Amino acid sequence: MDFGFDAKTEDYRKRLSAFMDEHVYPAEGAVEAYGWEPPPVIEELKVIAKREGLWNLFLPGTHGAGLTNLQYAPLAEITGRSPTLAPAALNCAAPDTGNMEVLAEFGSESQQRQWLDPLLDGTIRSAFAMTEPSVASSDATNIGTRIERDGDDYVITGHKFYISGAMNPNCKIFIVMGKTDPSAARHVQQSMILVPRDTPGLTVKRGMTVFGYTDGDHGGHAEIILDSVRVPVSSLIGPEGSGFAISQARLGPGRIHHCMRLIGMAERALELMCTRALSRFSFGKSLAEQGVVQDWIAESRVRIEQARLLVLKAAWLMDTVGNKGAHTEIQAIKITVPSTVEWIVDKAIQTHGAAGVGQDTPLARIWANTRTLRLADGPDEVHKRSLARRELKRYSS
Repeated sequence: MDFGFDAKTEDYRKRLSAFMDEHVYPAEGAVEAYGWEPPPVIEELKVIAKREGLWNLFLPGTHGAGLTNLQYAPLAEITGRSPTLAPAALNCAAPDTGNMEVLAEFGSESQQRQWLDPLLDGTIRSAFAMTEPSVASSDATNIGTRIERDGDDYVITGHKFYISGAMNPNCKIFIVMGKTDPSAARHVQQSMILVPRDTPGLTVKRGMTVFGYTDGDHGGHAEIILDSVRVPVSSLIGPEGSGFAISQARLGPGRIHHCMRLIGMAERALELMCTRALSRFSFGKSLAEQGVVQDWIAESRVRIEQARLLVLKAAWLMDTVGNKGAHTEIQAIKITVPSTVEWIVDKAIQTHGAAGVGQDTPLARIWANTRTLRLADGPDEVHKRSLARRELKRYSS
């Protein structure tokens, strides 16, 4: 395993770091003033990012920048240092990233032309509608939304919540997951279907906060009602019954992208912890001279290095043996990285005292983001259960 950065990656890292220093960090103060609407500065940053060739870095192949997972990992880490602005500025923000991956891999030519092209260009945003309030959505086979064939249309009825991207005023398309055949085998009951936002019967009931934040950097989350929503049969993504398989293909890269960005959040938190510790004095000494703070700093550095190596290994395996071959490592990083980074951010907040929980540093928002990722894309417990079963299977014979 060689995790050294090649010349292409180094070039991107240099240009992306300059973009962050010159444009992103100075704009962070503008975020708090805009509730559900993304701050206007994001559109300004997108223009600059496009011009600098820092666009669609997440997407391999001809649709994106053509980077491998191992090449993208250090770039995602850099964007993670400013999670409220940088991913969206580079058109690398969820849920659009996962939706673009789905359309690129499973969408028809007409679906790609109508929805993928403007998403790749950053002229529209999108939402992904899977989670439901009435069932444990950590088991995707539980979802109750119905997608029923009626002649040349499908009719969709259901209730979704925490639908990422739905509050963005530029969100034009939803990818909705529901059941086309409840009587089929468990993992082939579900399908995914495209629903334009302005379709009659689709109602955004309310915006939903995350630890009090609107999460407006990628449009926020919403509770939505689908009341006999009718769309053409051509709106179905892939064949009937393929929804669960597509969701797993979608979540694999998404999980590692989240973890890549989390390493950047941890680095930012440690940086802020160190500068704060050196500038504040208590009981006759700087915080940096206090043994407990030194322990936090040392432990943070060790944990970051461990987490980064595991993320890079997962990225390398995805590139060399595919997502299935990297299944264990993807689950391992999804389990360990959010909780590791949550611990580091918590210590950075503690070092800042009252300032750590307010809006004058990015720490509170980063903590909320990090804690949420112990639930998003599958809770810790589900990944541990699956990983343990796979480990036990090696010995069961």
